Amino acid sequence: MECGRDTGAGFLVSDRHVLTCAHVVRNSGGPAVAVSFPHRKDLGTVGAAVGAHGGWDGRGDDPGDLAVLELDRPVPIAPAGFAPPDHAYAEPRPRLVAYGFPRGYEEGTLAEYRATAAQLIADEWIQLEAWSAHGQPLAAGFSGAAVALADSGLVVGMVAAAARAADVRNGRMLPAPVMARYWPRLAELIPAPGQGRAARQRLRDLVERAEKDPARTGAPERLYLDAVGPLGPPVPPGGFASLWSAAWYVLWEVDVPGAVERFADRLSGLVDVPPTHGPTHAASHSAPGGLPAPPAAPDRRPAPAWSPILVEIARSGAGGDQVLVEVSACRDGRRHPVGSRTLTRGQVRPYVQELIDEAFGQLSPDAAELIAFVLPREWLNEPVAHWARSADDPTPLGCSYPLVVTDRSRHAGGLRHQLARKWERLDGKATTAVHRVDCGADEKPGKLRFRLRRDEADLAGFAAPPKSACLNAHFDVSLNAPAPVLLWPRAECRGHGAGTDADLRTRCAGSTFLDRLTECLSHLPPNELPLHVLALREIADADDEPDRHWARDMQLLWDDPRCFPDVAAAPLRSPVS
Repeated sequence: MECGRDTGAGFLVSDRHVLTCAHVVRNSGGPAVAVSFPHRKDLGTVGAAVGAHGGWDGRGDDPGDLAVLELDRPVPIAPAGFAPPDHAYAEPRPRLVAYGFPRGYEEGTLAEYRATAAQLIADEWIQLEAWSAHGQPLAAGFSGAAVALADSGLVVGMVAAAARAADVRNGRMLPAPVMARYWPRLAELIPAPGQGRAARQRLRDLVERAEKDPARTGAPERLYLDAVGPLGPPVPPGGFASLWSAAWYVLWEVDVPGAVERFADRLSGLVDVPPTHGPTHAASHSAPGGLPAPPAAPDRRPAPAWSPILVEIARSGAGGDQVLVEVSACRDGRRHPVGSRTLTRGQVRPYVQELIDEAFGQLSPDAAELIAFVLPREWLNEPVAHWARSADDPTPLGCSYPLVVTDRSRHAGGLRHQLARKWERLDGKATTAVHRVDCGADEKPGKLRFRLRRDEADLAGFAAPPKSACLNAHFDVSLNAPAPVLLWPRAECRGHGAGTDADLRTRCAGSTFLDRLTECLSHLPPNELPLHVLALREIADADDEPDRHWARDMQLLWDDPRCFPDVAAAPLRSPVS
């Protein structure tokens, strides 16, 4: 292509769009770029204008050296295809070719290179080195050329610069994902791990719609943190310059399962909800005893459509060591029974393992599965998350699926009704208010009950398991308040002993558990906690010292009765049959 006295290369990505370097068209003031196709002389010269720009400011080391040319007319040539970005860095390194137009080669010539490493230079470029000591070096006229895999012709990047010293045979490539950072439409064309083209197009479309009304979405950093969860990488230094830069980062830089979908779903919920008619103004007041009044409800957001597999365990009249175990799958608000049997405590685990796999056959393929153990209160600390997935797979259930426990006594009557009302409020929350109950807590149980009933806390976090002498009354109060979410470490805190309350909290393992719990979960929506606790359990299980990891024995009581048909009204069969 020619732009005044400058000549360079480019490549077609649609019938009307050509990508090249911004420095190639630096002197373009309008439709002054002449584009020709060396293998299609019959098309002649096609006029083009710069339709989008990466923001390059004219310096050689400035980022954004990308220009998108819009042709005056479509051309009947197949556009370039893109390879998965990591294919350029396979071992052994593949041969890469670029088709450029250096001085004296008006018809073009090929240069053979390879990527030195996958490491980005200045978060922008990949270094290229010559395939051999001979052959065509990168030079003026190669800028903007597609860098393609020699064996497939699929593009992995674009030539951005050549070595400045004559005796150095290397250069720089703008990799395809970095180009998509500056031109979002390109994201649809570049394969992304685990993301089909429709998903990438949906993400781009949502961002374009959201950018027309930025007040709806708020800071992109908040959307990013919601999407990646507590285990994802932090917001990069300096934050995100735009909503698309945050979406791009999730798409290409984050290896967290489901992060792209959560980002898109959250964005869809924001741009598809009709605008409110102004803020709600509530009077400031205090509750009795100096406790602040509950805050006004935030903007509503959709809840995940969980499809639970219920494992119900109830006391049995067949004997002191006998329990009734029932497994069912929930779909469309109804229970679909899988099996029911009266068993001794030692027989429960293998029976449940067998029936959970069978229950998955009752769920739709796109269901968001959730394993929910509905337990008598004395079973709430049972290590069900550590039960093996099956007789043939030792993977813990809690590392295979989102897994929660619920209190059977709360699945009927007034407590069930109150929980449903609390979850109507929690649906609209993007964060979780965590209330700590430390070992040796000096907060009276009655005050804790008041806070929970006034919705000052969404999650009650305990430093010790339910039957601990120092917290047993607080635990019962939280269940009966009722608190929608409770979390605790199953293992007894090893910090118990003589000393003051302050000393005890300083060395108490339970206090450390609550510190990490608050850090990891407080910025997440309550209705997504089962998914993030699953991720924490996986991290703990994969740790070099899993038994010492703070999240190893985490037990999550997560109780949204709208997800569960009324399980306490009547068993599937007689307990003593």
